[in-house]
Amino acid sequence: MFFMIVLILACCLITPIYGLYKKNEIEGELDNIINNSVEISSEEFMKLRTAKAFNGKYQPYISSGKNFAGVYILHNCTKEKYYVGQSKTVFSRVNNHLTGKGNGDVYVDYRNGDDFSIILVPLSGSGFYDLDSLERHFIEYYHAYDRGYNKTRGNR
Repeated sequence: MFFMIVLILACCLITPIYGLYKKNEIEGELDNIINNSVEISSEEFMKLRTAKAFNGKYQPYISSGKNFAGVYILHNCTKEKYYVGQSKTVFSRVNNHLTGKGNGDVYVDYRNGDDFSIILVPLSGSGFYDLDSLERHFIEYYHAYDRGYNKTRGNR
């Protein structure tokens, strides 16, 4: 009986500690991606995007607290095409593209198995005044209008 009580107490103490460790680890990865504009795979993005601190059904996504205003670059590595977009909630917007609620051409290629990577660039610290300018810069830089998925050169 004593052993059973000790085991239950240990589980009750370890589970929250593990959950906090996992949350801190994921937050660290997200901070690295945000602060350093690291290119990550779409699979990595989806794992980080949908991670929850305690894996609970009603727990919020960790990335929800890390949403920021900026630009995202979706790179189809298979076809060497780019899509550049902007959002005040970048994580949510990229998630939309990969789940069929964004650019239809990007989603079809993603769904059909093309290899994608993602770069997230925060407006803050970018040297640009607004999202429109930042987006236009990257559309031009990656030729996303001429040879990519973008249908316009960006907002004016």
